[in-house]
Amino acid sequence: MVIHLALTHDWELRGDGSGDIELLQFAPLRSLLEIYKKFGARTTILPDIAQQLAFRRFEYADPDLRHFADAWDEHVRQAFRQGHDVQLHLHPHWQSARYAHKRWHLDGDWSILNYDRDTAFTMLAEAKEYLESVLHSIDSAYHCVAFRAGALAAAPSDHLLPDLAELGVKIDVSLAGGLFVNSPILRLDYRGCEESFLPFFPLMQDARKLSDKPEPIVCVPLHHFYGSRHAVARQNAKLARRELGRRLQPTTQPAEDSAPRKNLESEASRGKQLFEKLVRPLVKRKYFVSDLSRLDYSLMHEMLGSIRRRARASGLTQVPVVLTNHPKDIRDLAAIERFIGDLSEAKDIEFITLSEVWEKIQNGDFKVRNRNGVS
Repeated sequence: MVIHLALTHDWELRGDGSGDIELLQFAPLRSLLEIYKKFGARTTILPDIAQQLAFRRFEYADPDLRHFADAWDEHVRQAFRQGHDVQLHLHPHWQSARYAHKRWHLDGDWSILNYDRDTAFTMLAEAKEYLESVLHSIDSAYHCVAFRAGALAAAPSDHLLPDLAELGVKIDVSLAGGLFVNSPILRLDYRGCEESFLPFFPLMQDARKLSDKPEPIVCVPLHHFYGSRHAVARQNAKLARRELGRRLQPTTQPAEDSAPRKNLESEASRGKQLFEKLVRPLVKRKYFVSDLSRLDYSLMHEMLGSIRRRARASGLTQVPVVLTNHPKDIRDLAAIERFIGDLSEAKDIEFITLSEVWEKIQNGDFKVRNRNGVS
């Protein structure tokens, strides 16, 4: 049994467009690339192309934006030169972005599922063309073959998978079985996914369901697991201590800025947060999308245990498994480095890029499930 582990990275600013791009994107990526070089790991970068296109649209309004956009391109090229894969990621709410007084204003819909087909297709086509143009200067044969939807919003849709297939995208890595989101900006329900581990042919209008025949696109699920009560409570206690220390640090902000914010800093709100982070994990195991930026070292190994159990249960000799990472959210880079080192020494683990996943699907090395079985 060999587990082919695809380490992927959603490379982007915060969802509201805020944050220092050097601190949230450039520096973390450089650090990660050093770690991967140390252990010989090849990974896949998934840059948010919609964000970069917004920077390009406004680059003449602010010289800083052009500088950052050029640096963005160069970081992508540098990762590619070092042997890493680069594939398509898209947050559509950047499409209607406005920029004024050094700030981004984003009020677009977060889910590409809510855009009409023509608008969605245009966004996807422009993003894919931009990414390929950035990398063709290094490799003229490069083609974008993989996609992850912004906020993982990929199903159901009458047009998203057909659009991706028409554009030449071969695999989607957006679905995380068991994920449920019901917020003012996003609604997703992947609790009923018919396959959440093996590559599968999706129903083209609803990727949560299996097709009964081969399709022009293959879904490779994003791994998920349930953390143990002990490990989750320990991680959350650590985060709570860190947050408390941050709050107790002296600040140079004006008094009015450091005043408690209504609804967020109230006693009731703090009590609710403590319950969710410290008490609930002791009662019910916590669901995790397998995102290295949000796991401590102990939970990373619980995740790996889950992967190994599910791989053995599949009965297959080779299985691809997709993990994610958000460089902007990394809590403990040292833990990630330690974990990558462990993986590099594991006899049953091999690193793989998303382009290589597609090659192995084509070659028949990875089996793809449909409603009638695995072939």
